[in-house]
Amino acid sequence: MRSFASTCIALILGLSVGFSGPAQSQDVLVPMDDAQTNHLKAYGAAFWVLTQNQEADWLLNYRGGSFLMNASDALEEELRIRDVYYERLSASESAELVNRVESDGNNQAAVRLETAPEIAVYAPDQTVPWDDAVLLALTYAEVPYDMIYDREVLNGELGNYDWLHLHHEDFTGQLGKFLRFRNTAWYMEKQQEAEAVAAEFGFRKISELKLEVAQTIRSYVEQGGFLFSMCLGTETLDLALAAHDTDIVPEEYDGDPVDPNARERLDYSQTFAFRDFQPDLNPHSTDHSDIDTGLPPPSMRDPSLDYFTLFDFSAQWDPVPTMLTQNHVSTVPGFVGQTTAFNANMVKDHVVNLAEMPARNEIKYLHGGLGEGTFTFFAGHDPEDYQHFVGDPPTDLNLHPNSPGYRLILNNILFPAATPERQQT
Repeated sequence: MRSFASTCIALILGLSVGFSGPAQSQDVLVPMDDAQTNHLKAYGAAFWVLTQNQEADWLLNYRGGSFLMNASDALEEELRIRDVYYERLSASESAELVNRVESDGNNQAAVRLETAPEIAVYAPDQTVPWDDAVLLALTYAEVPYDMIYDREVLNGELGNYDWLHLHHEDFTGQLGKFLRFRNTAWYMEKQQEAEAVAAEFGFRKISELKLEVAQTIRSYVEQGGFLFSMCLGTETLDLALAAHDTDIVPEEYDGDPVDPNARERLDYSQTFAFRDFQPDLNPHSTDHSDIDTGLPPPSMRDPSLDYFTLFDFSAQWDPVPTMLTQNHVSTVPGFVGQTTAFNANMVKDHVVNLAEMPARNEIKYLHGGLGEGTFTFFAGHDPEDYQHFVGDPPTDLNLHPNSPGYRLILNNILFPAATPERQQT
């Protein structure tokens, strides 16, 4: 992996402090260790500071990845309203802290957060019987975002955004392979809407529409976009890209048969993270490919033994993976989904594994570069609902304000704020 050290060295500076009164002579430290009352809303507070044309320092590996910001009455009011724990520091204490974090031989770094990224979530308008963890996290943390879908992507609107999340989406055009739900109202609505948009843009079937969307997203990243995805969106994005010159969709979904040579015609050069995988061509199976290591069925996984451990990266030399793994714990409980974990043998060499899954040849969380942009894939559906079924109620994050799994999601929204020049890892 190519280091981001050169970029972040330019971003690593102390805070400027005025002396006109108490608020100007103090800074606010928002610790992100076990002292924090609400980790998730703390990210929202840091994002709010950026929207006020202020800057903040992200203290990597210091007390769980704490934030240091200029004190103001407005900021302290926001922190109190959000129930975010904070500490006041004098100018000298703040300068001493930054110097200590930046000292040689200390696996810590201060990275300047400069501009709030424009955030888009690729998600349908229609109601579907499942929830998206990123939408839940952004809403709970009070981070502003726009929702876009196929029309907006194909009409060129991705260029308006710095950061894009892919909702739980099937980019192969198989509608999640939920054939058993085909007579339900939500399934029929989803199919009819997708077919209408496909026809609107001149495509014969849904898979052709979704391929065009996937390729447009790929171009967005190549040109400098930041992409984040979870669960099925990770796996099916690469499936669709690899199958750009063949048909892997069974007749039950698109009215024509699978290409008999489909497996031989996959093009892994077009994918983000995965290689050497094979699609699951059984229309009655909800599995999409052998990228996912969710077998045996998730119900047969033991939640008490399902966890992953975040790697400890060098904050000063590898700040990007360090940013993405900031947490108050090193071991995070696992959770399943349609795509539960990635087969390590199918991950491309340039992709960085961000977390270890003991005793399994699996990767839960990964990051890589494509062109001038980056992508981060996080397997599983909901970090606080071990096995989320279709129709289950959404997770109430008021009950999980310190969720380490949701923290990993929110690390990703601040990553673009710390890297104004888009670079490849």
